[in-house]
Amino acid sequence: MATLLSLATRRFRLQPSSIPVFPFLSDYFSSHRQSPNNSVDNLDNLHYTTFGIQIQPILRSLWTIPAPRCAKLSGLHCYNLYNASISRSFGAARGEGDKWLEGDNEKKQILKASSSWVQSYLPEYMQPYAFLARMDKPIGTWLLAWPCMWSITMASTPGELPDLKMLALFGSGAVLLRGAGCTINDLFDRDIDTKVERTKSRPVASGILTPFQGISFLGLQLLLGLGILLQLNNYSRILGASSLLLVFSYPLMKRLTYWPQAYLGLTFNWGALLGWTAIRESMDLGIALPLYFSGVCWTLIYDTIYAHQDKEDDLKVGVKSTALKFGSSTKSWITGFGATCISCLTISGYNAELAWPYYPFLGAAVVQMGWQIMTVDISAKEDCNKKFNSNKWFGALVFSGILSGRLAS
Repeated sequence: MATLLSLATRRFRLQPSSIPVFPFLSDYFSSHRQSPNNSVDNLDNLHYTTFGIQIQPILRSLWTIPAPRCAKLSGLHCYNLYNASISRSFGAARGEGDKWLEGDNEKKQILKASSSWVQSYLPEYMQPYAFLARMDKPIGTWLLAWPCMWSITMASTPGELPDLKMLALFGSGAVLLRGAGCTINDLFDRDIDTKVERTKSRPVASGILTPFQGISFLGLQLLLGLGILLQLNNYSRILGASSLLLVFSYPLMKRLTYWPQAYLGLTFNWGALLGWTAIRESMDLGIALPLYFSGVCWTLIYDTIYAHQDKEDDLKVGVKSTALKFGSSTKSWITGFGATCISCLTISGYNAELAWPYYPFLGAAVVQMGWQIMTVDISAKEDCNKKFNSNKWFGALVFSGILSGRLAS
């Protein structure tokens, strides 16, 4: 293993190279021979066998990806694809004068990355794809799933629990669609992501995955999503398929307008419409439309807060956001969006004839949203991220209210 990574580090320093996307094969390398200076000049000098079979020709045929140069190695390490083995091997293979992984900040990034469940439970060759789909950050899935759950529960029969099968389908769909959206976003933004501190180590931007691998993975995600969509009624199939236009065009909005967060709201809350039609096979605009717009305003709140983490980098690379648009007036703007969100939730619940338990939970959601808006420090990235992540509880409070109000109807 050390010999293979010695080859990798030497080639990183000398010329562009490639890394096999099947690192697990190295576990089976039973023997190897290297040059006297403890380095390997090229692949022809490396010989190894597995169970008596020479696999050097096989390695040549493996699907490979472009290797980042030394400047991009931090991206490779941030995702810790090779975990402890790659760290040990780089330490053994580096020569005098080479400096790898210097600085406490980079070490903290590596330790933070290695704490993810992705590194703990998934095979190494699957980890880049899991990171591409943001499976290590479930908050996006929650934010996409809650409007679906609100709508399905609101459309259920009074006095009865919502359709559990439908909740499970939409939950699975949220995982897949959110992952597909992240893949599309990273493919569009790979050049921008390399210039933004928070995103430069994403799999496509850092070179761990090629655009072709990203597109192939996207095809798989959409195929699985189609399997879920086909289990819905025809009305919902057409409505669900139409959302792909929003999903694919969203990454372009930050280049065109200061309101990409509003466009994300239109995209992320499509489930508020789809959930209703999946149960009722029709659209009640008096209920579903206010619910949808409440979600759009909610998205404008949490994603504006989120965008404040990147506002300095966004200015440098020339992309737009509501964080830049609102600036120091952000709290006034998101307070207005909050008031609109709660008003639309009230109208939707009233039109759906939800019973009184809905309103105390809605009041608790108002408190949670008010806490976010009043206490967020838009100049502190950590606090912005904390407030952004807290929105899963806002969604849960609204869902609890709709469920209680429907059961008591």
